[in-house]
Amino acid sequence: MAARFWYRSPGPVLRLVGPISPGRTLRSPVPQRMAVPVVAVGSLSLGGTGKTPTVIALAQRLALQGRAVHVVTGGTGAALRVEERRHRVADVGDEPILISAFAPTWVAADPVAGVQAAAEAGAEIVVLDGGVPAGPVAADLRIMVEDAARGFGNGFAWPLGPLKQRLATGLSEVDLVLTVGPESAQARFRDVWADTLPCLHLTARLEPLPTGMDWHGLDVVAFAGIGAPERFFATLRGLGANLLRAQALTDHQELTPALMARLDAEARQRGAQLVTTEKDAVRLPRAFRPKVVSLPVRLELDDWAALDARLPVPY
Repeated sequence: MAARFWYRSPGPVLRLVGPISPGRTLRSPVPQRMAVPVVAVGSLSLGGTGKTPTVIALAQRLALQGRAVHVVTGGTGAALRVEERRHRVADVGDEPILISAFAPTWVAADPVAGVQAAAEAGAEIVVLDGGVPAGPVAADLRIMVEDAARGFGNGFAWPLGPLKQRLATGLSEVDLVLTVGPESAQARFRDVWADTLPCLHLTARLEPLPTGMDWHGLDVVAFAGIGAPERFFATLRGLGANLLRAQALTDHQELTPALMARLDAEARQRGAQLVTTEKDAVRLPRAFRPKVVSLPVRLELDDWAALDARLPVPY
């Protein structure tokens, strides 16, 4: 759980000791060049930043350009191709199942083995979920995704700040910083951090997909177990929904029958609709799936052309 002082202006003591905070221990193997181009997507901040929507958006963009794109993400054991209809969340995790609806997706404990398996299965380019700011795969494009509202917090590394590495070190290992959030948050990020960035900075936002659902004035009981549940709740409010409860869960929290029964009982008592995110929906107990509406969102860049110009070409 994030410490509150991570996102506050540091006092004199923290300004003194913060720069020596070590950050998390990251593996630093010699990066290995792969047989196909690799776009690595990660974040310097701990917690949710919008990385999964970015991976999906990149996979869709590359597919529209006619490129055979596969996604590789973290897992346990040997490289395994995710089959949405066969694998369960307990087998491969919620994010790989969600991503697999958009592109062939692999889970692997070793990213090198995952990229190799994808290449052998016909991938012409791989989007690697991870590997930024450090990893064993030599990526052709390294994208760091950050939440525009939170920025880099107090600018210090864990445990005195929210960053996996010291800020200057982490930024030196990427080619592009992508911040996700509304324009108001983007403006604050630029004011605080623009002079710190040594690389290209692009902006993006999460847009709800039109599903035909009329959210305006709809009473809802919403729950979200993602890195930044407040973004999901803000999206619902922006659509005009009346949030009777906004239940924030921990990232990847198990949606147990007991938890869902409690939320379902509250929704029925108050005449409200249960609503959750796409990622949470794949973890729902089967008995509750017909009772819950998911709100899909997609990441939209404000300047796709700038990203397109930096996507790696085939070897």
